[in-house]
Amino acid sequence: KLRHFILFTMVDSQYYLPNDIGISALDCAEAFRLLSPKEQLYSHYLSRSAWYGGLVVLLQTSPESASIYVLLQRLFRKQPPAQLENVATAAGLTPEEYQAFLVFAAGLYANMGNYKSFGDTKFIPNLPKEKLKALVWQSQAFHDSPSEMEALWDSCSTLLFSLADRQKQLGLGDKGITSYFSGNCFLEDAELAQRFLDSKNLSAYNTRLFKKKSEGKTCYEVRLASAVENGETGTSLDGEGETRCGQYDFEDCVFTVSRGDYAPLMKKVSENLEKAKDHAANENQKRMLEEYARSFTYGSVEAHKEGSRFWIKDKGPIVESYIGFIESYRDPFGSRGEFEGFVAVVNKAMSERFAKLVSSAEVLLPDLPWPKEFEKDRFLLPDFTSLDVLTFAGSGIPAGINIPNYDDIRQSEGFKNVSLGNVLAVAYATQKDKLTFLDEDDKDAYIKWKGPSFEVQVGLHELLGHGSGKLFVQDEKGTFNFEQDNVLNPETGEKITTWYKGNETWDSKFSTISCSYEECRAECVGLYLCLNKQVLSIFGHEGEDAEELVYINWLNMVRAGLLGLEFYTPESHSWRQAHMQARFVILRVLLEAGEGLVTLKECTGKDGRPDALMTLDRSKIHTVGKAAIGRFLCKLQVIKSTADVEGGRALYEGYSAVSDSGSHNFLRLRETVLLRKEARKMFVQANTTVKGDSVDLVEYEGSAAGLIRSFTERFPDDAEEVEAHLLELAERDAPCWC
Repeated sequence: KLRHFILFTMVDSQYYLPNDIGISALDCAEAFRLLSPKEQLYSHYLSRSAWYGGLVVLLQTSPESASIYVLLQRLFRKQPPAQLENVATAAGLTPEEYQAFLVFAAGLYANMGNYKSFGDTKFIPNLPKEKLKALVWQSQAFHDSPSEMEALWDSCSTLLFSLADRQKQLGLGDKGITSYFSGNCFLEDAELAQRFLDSKNLSAYNTRLFKKKSEGKTCYEVRLASAVENGETGTSLDGEGETRCGQYDFEDCVFTVSRGDYAPLMKKVSENLEKAKDHAANENQKRMLEEYARSFTYGSVEAHKEGSRFWIKDKGPIVESYIGFIESYRDPFGSRGEFEGFVAVVNKAMSERFAKLVSSAEVLLPDLPWPKEFEKDRFLLPDFTSLDVLTFAGSGIPAGINIPNYDDIRQSEGFKNVSLGNVLAVAYATQKDKLTFLDEDDKDAYIKWKGPSFEVQVGLHELLGHGSGKLFVQDEKGTFNFEQDNVLNPETGEKITTWYKGNETWDSKFSTISCSYEECRAECVGLYLCLNKQVLSIFGHEGEDAEELVYINWLNMVRAGLLGLEFYTPESHSWRQAHMQARFVILRVLLEAGEGLVTLKECTGKDGRPDALMTLDRSKIHTVGKAAIGRFLCKLQVIKSTADVEGGRALYEGYSAVSDSGSHNFLRLRETVLLRKEARKMFVQANTTVKGDSVDLVEYEGSAAGLIRSFTERFPDDAEEVEAHLLELAERDAPCWC
């Protein structure tokens, strides 16, 4: 009975954010102060663009996210958290319940929606619905505009608290909630739409898909994100690029390609990019911003690619940025990009270390465990900089980025790698008493070396992980980029029989597994190359320290594989987070290697509740561990190079399977992981305001109240206009989710 109670409360609690969740301010004051007035203005207008665009994520996440956001903004604009506390007390909320409400609000802002950006699980306020309603009704905002506030509450309160099975996580069809597809779309609709997009040479990155029946026919609307809305006319507009707007018959269905998704927000993004252009440092930055603005105005991915080309050419800028529909982790099909925009300033000391890694890349790449024919013909030396984030708008902040994601540009023109130093500094700090599943003897070393080891892992993952490996392609003219007669598959010893044809890309071919598979490949490259003494020396680690760093890097990876079970949903047999699935796969590979390299045992903790203990034999990392990762990494690359979707699915889904049979009961271990999990940190970001010719940086405290205040002050000139646009956009599509 006790175990049953523990499981019930544990499963329930995963849908709340804990009151003591870690919230840290991202410190960039020093970096911002060192910018020239022109650079500060450039940063300011880029940040404005990013913040307006980031609101798109509310509409990409769930049907109710935008309304909840507006409700919170109206409450806190009239009464900041400290003032609203008195109202909460009068409305009958305990201090714990009010804190739970503040944490929920902070979580909604930090994730840009009511689903966790890392794990895609819904989170709801941890207090009774009636009490939250009483707080809203007694607020100043309600007092000033009762009918508006009541309408807002009515539009979102049911879904705000609902934990119906389908609403517990993001997913397609009956597997979960998504706003990338209308509610009547399933996997077969996503696959059909992908075939249509491929036939028109259109990217899915900036699209959503809406399905309806008309005169007995199935009709699909492919809606492009753009400021311009006259999308269904089929007419071409000056500067629009190849958006293919119009109506098409395809496989007994009718497809309409239209413009105007998120139009008012896209307009504000473009307007601020134009303002930033006046303060650009060089011609590449100006051309880049022109192309981005064209992309967001007309919905053209081609224009965004062109902007990305200028962005790659803008080597080593003082102020770095990127903006657009970028990562496809949260599209259940893996093709549509979530909006994000960041602005960051170079951290010179850390960047020097990464620059050394970049210049050693051509020496290190041949160390990877695949034949040279499977490596890019020419390694395109990317930019690799460590940056301090000023602004990161979207659903969450990563520790490192490797972009652009366009395969054709990456193969032939290059990419940039970015490590976000001030994120790394606070995101991975761990308290000893919160360190789970490790032997006491490992904990002090883990705390000391986790930060430095993660810096090395991020560098290798982004630069030589995502930056390595060749795709075998036959272009539209029939030309191959590899020698068909001479290149052999190292796994079979036979000639290559499969490759990418024409418009096919890694994402479009491998769809639902592409994101996690590629993260797994990059993580394996990090593990494999961190064993190289030259790499460790670049980061300033020699002798015993270097060995300690390797040990903690590998230990951290296998522990992360176990923690990853939190992001697996047994009911739908699906993973909700690409990186954590990748780390679980690596744990499985290293457990399978045997010889006592990794041990994972279930046990009972000091508190009498289920626990687990994980150990790694450091003497076997360079032998058993290296050989196992090397073999697996070669398989991953060969499958990726040769577009072997069938082989890739069999391999990756096999290792991703979570069951209660075999040498470890991973389903039971998942319950233990949920029981002992620590919530992911949230970040508070500064705002910038223009005062005459200068820019002020406004910073906030690292707390739920600080995070809330940063958002209520984020749109000082047009908050109500923007919120009206959000409600209008949400309302327009409301019938599509039923």
